[in-house]
Amino acid sequence: MSVPNSGLVSDRVFDDLLRRVLADEYLAGERLPTQRALAAEQGVTLSSLREALKRLEQMGLLDVRHGDATYVRDWREHGTLDVLAHLLLGSGSLNADVLRDVLEARSMTLREIAGLAAARADEDDDRALAQLAADVAGAQDMAAATAADYAFFAALAKASHNIVFVLLLNAIGDVYLPHAAAIPVAAEHAALAPRYAQLAATVQSGEVEAARRTAFELAEAQRHAVLELLR
Repeated sequence: MSVPNSGLVSDRVFDDLLRRVLADEYLAGERLPTQRALAAEQGVTLSSLREALKRLEQMGLLDVRHGDATYVRDWREHGTLDVLAHLLLGSGSLNADVLRDVLEARSMTLREIAGLAAARADEDDDRALAQLAADVAGAQDMAAATAADYAFFAALAKASHNIVFVLLLNAIGDVYLPHAAAIPVAAEHAALAPRYAQLAATVQSGEVEAARRTAFELAEAQRHAVLELLR
């Protein structure tokens, strides 16, 4: 008789509870049933349930208190970037409204990152951006273009010399890269390749407003291309 993998069981419980929280089946401020009752409801051991609850707590969605009391937090106020992947694809298909929000925020964020990069980039940053712009232009397929696109903007964040933007791009990569095929921001990489080179050049020359404008225009072109492909 096979024994269920505890990690897979915990994942199933996590996915179910997360779906309920994001769908507001469990309302903010609501006290969940006891852990023993939840475990019985899910048909799992207490240890598997607690693993799932811990993950939800780390995402900012639950307040697990001593004495077995667990309260739902408002995911719109307390949720982390980890929530985005589940909002985007939790139903098995893309949530168009969330995708529009993500791409809009991306355009605005990259604009500000580019401005700082133009003001602060050093020679190493300039070389990295120029090489990565060339990598985008030379990409032979979507996978290579996606990797080069993300690496370019991660390098742009590094060139901003702002640790918050660097960590933000890391977090976005953790959410985005596993689902990149469903969100093809590099779909028009061949046509847009000159804009990467232009952005790298404006950063190198220290043209702050030109860098901001170029980054925003590139990101917006990608946003419109993605939304058009997904119509």
